Amino acid sequence: MSQQRIIIWYRNDLRLHDHEPIYDAIEQKAQIIPVYCFDDRQFITTSFGFPKTGAFRAQFLLESVRDLRNCLQKLGSDLIVRKGLPEEIIPSLAKEYNVSAVYFHREVTSEELAVEKKLKKALSEIKVKVNTFWGATLYHLEDLPFRIPQIPELFTNFRKQVEKKSEIELTFPTPKQLSKLPDMEVGEIPQLKDLGLEEPQYDRRCVLKFKGGETAGIARLEDYFWKKNCLKEYKETRNGMLGSDYSSKFSAWLANGCLSPRYIYEQVQKYEEERIKNDSTYWLIFELIWRDFFRFICLKHGNKIFYRSGLQGISIPWKEDWKRFELWQEGKTGYPLVDANMRELAATGFMSNRGRQNVASFLTKNLGINWQMGAEWFESLLIDYDVCSNWGNWNYTAGVGNDARGFRYFNIPKQSKDYDRKGNYVRHWLPELESIPGSKVHEPWKLTPEEQKQYQVRLGVDYPRPVVDFFKSVKANEREYNAAISRSK
Repeated sequence: MSQQRIIIWYRNDLRLHDHEPIYDAIEQKAQIIPVYCFDDRQFITTSFGFPKTGAFRAQFLLESVRDLRNCLQKLGSDLIVRKGLPEEIIPSLAKEYNVSAVYFHREVTSEELAVEKKLKKALSEIKVKVNTFWGATLYHLEDLPFRIPQIPELFTNFRKQVEKKSEIELTFPTPKQLSKLPDMEVGEIPQLKDLGLEEPQYDRRCVLKFKGGETAGIARLEDYFWKKNCLKEYKETRNGMLGSDYSSKFSAWLANGCLSPRYIYEQVQKYEEERIKNDSTYWLIFELIWRDFFRFICLKHGNKIFYRSGLQGISIPWKEDWKRFELWQEGKTGYPLVDANMRELAATGFMSNRGRQNVASFLTKNLGINWQMGAEWFESLLIDYDVCSNWGNWNYTAGVGNDARGFRYFNIPKQSKDYDRKGNYVRHWLPELESIPGSKVHEPWKLTPEEQKQYQVRLGVDYPRPVVDFFKSVKANEREYNAAISRSK
């Protein structure tokens, strides 16, 4: 009897370690055909006209696919690469090469589910089996202490229950060798220009030179945990904004599946045994549980996470003020913390967690602008874009999320002084303010004409005056928010 053939369809799981579809196919003693499709729909424009996958994110993806191919080649296999619609390409390959089954990791949001549905239908028509797996979270779906409709709406309730009642499963072993591919055309990995994108310019001010792929992801963990020993102070430093090691920066590799959350968990356990167990080692796991929470919430609520009214269904009269939105995009709001973060994002495709919370709060709570515009801008630019975490966090910040607690906003001037005490981050990204000393840089609008002259900064010329009065704008948007809440009751 001839050996059965199984296609492994890769999507956001670009790795060999802790990969159940590969492991299961090896157990079946099958000839494995790994496939990756560059889906044209991922390179269109969003509803607000931004590139859906911008150049930074696309470059990281291309590097990750290249690395996966290299890793597969080292094991005697290869990666089949095609450009087009997976629901057409995979059935066509399955038919041509007499494939008996297609394995892949499940996703939870609408675009990905629509592709899965079409693919399953096309495969059932040619009698090819489909086997799907759950592999993006720390806790396995089947190990949760509640069914999907009963998933707690509050993160704290979710976290306490899973920590108390659920076990984290062991990682699947990394294959040591793989079967040779049948005689077939492997296909070229496209370049950015083939995807309609230009090469992004590397900015030397970037906190870390992110490189896609499992190899680079494991190397980053090795460096952060074991070489630099940064994990022991993670909780204290994670709210930083300047430098490569204030936080783990694992998010881009997690988003593309180059790193498995369970692999990170096992490395934390090892670190706790060999180095130290403290609040910081726990806090890294705590952040992975947040990531799980957003994915399970998306599974529970479906498309609601993308609605303008959010998970709570609150109809707030959001503005679509493009003039002000562009000031926010370009980092020209007159609030240095917001502007520095937005310029970092535009120049590098990355922004700290603290920065994301502040700029999202400013867009929604000060400018009153539709949060979906911000979410799509992040989707386009962020190297570490993860559909569930991005849209979940924007729901939360806009006050329409499942874990929202009334009208909460970030006090930007105070946050600036708390998290960038000496103003080094702001000056790093806003060269026009670099001559303003110390904490004065956080509120340039307070400089007297004499100080402006002394520091060679002309407000309204070299650097903009604030686009809105901070506290007046907060109060005006709070009134709108409270009125919307009253109407929804």
